[in-house]
Amino acid sequence: MSDADAEAEPIDVDFGEDGLVPAVAQDADSGEVLMLAYVSPEALARTRETGEAHYYSRSREELWHKGGSSGHTQSVREVRVDCDADTLLYLVEQTGGACHTGHRSCFHRTIDGENVGERVFDPDEVY
Repeated sequence: MSDADAEAEPIDVDFGEDGLVPAVAQDADSGEVLMLAYVSPEALARTRETGEAHYYSRSREELWHKGGSSGHTQSVREVRVDCDADTLLYLVEQTGGACHTGHRSCFHRTIDGENVGERVFDPDEVY
């Protein structure tokens, strides 16, 4: 019997000792990796309830609705979990840019500092 033939059962996500798991946001159509953030149980619940990405801000120590202040939201098509149930993948439709620097993706630079990403908004006008 293949995995596809097995009856689906909800996955218990392993939030670990700090109560957070990493979540990669990926464009559902192009496959482009947009960002990585952390998710708490509450953030995951809000994402599932609203259909829009919610994360946990470690620096602010609070729940964070992606695009709540900028309008650059992520509509979540699907949430996947890795084989260890300790990392999430959000397949999203990104409105505007995912990065607070104004770029479509947070991964807009090479390790050598070359800008390889597209800037889609001016953060000084948004924040």
